[in-house]
Amino acid sequence: MTNNSLDFSSAAMEVKEVVVIVKWSGKEYPVDLTDQDTVEVLRHEIFRKTQVRPERQKLLNLKYKGKTAPDNVKISALELKPNFKLMMVGSTEADIEDVQSLPDDIGEVVDDFDDAEEREESVENSAVYLAKVQRRVRDYKIKELAPPREGKKLLVLDIDYTLFDHRSPAETGTELMRPYLHEFLASAYEDYDIVIWSATSMRWIEEKMRLLGVTTNENYKVMFYLDSNAMISVHVPERGVVDVKPLGVIWALYKQYSSSNTIMFDDIRRNFLMNPKSGLKIRPFRQAHLNRGTDQELLKLSDYLRKIAHNCQDFNSLNHRKWEHYHPKKNS
Repeated sequence: MTNNSLDFSSAAMEVKEVVVIVKWSGKEYPVDLTDQDTVEVLRHEIFRKTQVRPERQKLLNLKYKGKTAPDNVKISALELKPNFKLMMVGSTEADIEDVQSLPDDIGEVVDDFDDAEEREESVENSAVYLAKVQRRVRDYKIKELAPPREGKKLLVLDIDYTLFDHRSPAETGTELMRPYLHEFLASAYEDYDIVIWSATSMRWIEEKMRLLGVTTNENYKVMFYLDSNAMISVHVPERGVVDVKPLGVIWALYKQYSSSNTIMFDDIRRNFLMNPKSGLKIRPFRQAHLNRGTDQELLKLSDYLRKIAHNCQDFNSLNHRKWEHYHPKKNS
């Protein structure tokens, strides 16, 4: 199975959808799962809904063989009734922004599954995860800011530490903007439709794009934004449950794009787990006050994007890990 022919129908036949209603703090939160997900995944999805961390959740009536259900048990084994109501007790963190953002020390230490491309069979083509992508395609509503253009390739960009240093202190957003951002976007726009995908809320995406002057720049347009709700959860042995950005959500809705003409920039490699060959890990932009005078990553990547757009017919043939050494004559 390839990225260009995701078999959502067969995935749906193999995996059943399950909805659990979580009752917490006087409100009810529907949580979408599959019967092949585990209790660990359920806790992760509850965290996404409520911001109560998994280790702080007490799931009062979730039982397995008469005892509290352990994290490694599959939902199918719990034999839950349709729209089962789960009682939860737990406290949220005080600072929602800090909860949604990755810790400062996670980037180089925890982040990178350097064997991401070798996980394709177990992650990218897993029926469980394809079913989750199908659900995003069905339920996630995209607010289109600019129409797709015929014949253009697709560039998907992260925000935090990719285009913007969201941790360093500053008086204005432009002080935290990665150098050459607008030049980079204007150059890319000549050959690519641009999508912004951040693991935060839509509110913060819109605010950051406004602060950076992206929404009003006349030299390029962003086609749409995707937020954390478009991501899916994936279980990997070393890390547990993590959220990833499946490009299949875009490809299913916009048929002109596929793995053959899409490239995605992110400072966190695990976000590429569903599409490892389409991802390029950008060097994180941190400590803007120290590095904005020397950082030239976007300037160099502009050149790479231009070269592959004009000289490569199928991006599947590229190795983005070696982007700095790409030469059209040698790689065409």
